[in-house]
Amino acid sequence: MINYQNILNKNMLGVFKDVLKNIRDNGLSDNNHLYITFLTNHKEVKLPEWIIKNYPKEMTIVVQYEYYDIVINKNNFSITLSFNNIKTKIIIGYNAIVSFADPSANFGLILKNKKNNESINKNLKKVSKKNNVIKFSKYKKNYQNK
Repeated sequence: MINYQNILNKNMLGVFKDVLKNIRDNGLSDNNHLYITFLTNHKEVKLPEWIIKNYPKEMTIVVQYEYYDIVINKNNFSITLSFNNIKTKIIIGYNAIVSFADPSANFGLILKNKKNNESINKNLKKVSKKNNVIKFSKYKKNYQNK
């Protein structure tokens, strides 16, 4: 049996990694910025305790002006961001990512996570209805044995 969902997820993560590589190598233009929503309590996420305390389940980071040292690994990436003028390195496992979007480019992808349908819907509202958000779950067909 072909697991189409796994193939789609792998390729959507590939798009995300390519976007990160592009930002790392070329920086961001004046308008581009990236919203990345991820699960803070995921085992593949490394955050300071004070961030976890404020965001115990999930958070959205914005990569726009103050970001440093993007490192892209096989299973995660790290980035240093400024939180209230405190430079902080965070590590995010790809399996913890719920969604990412660049509103200035009218683009976003939802990396399906069944536990977080509520946050997915909230993130869709952040990006206008005219954006090119691809939600593959609406194309999935359910077949039942009769």
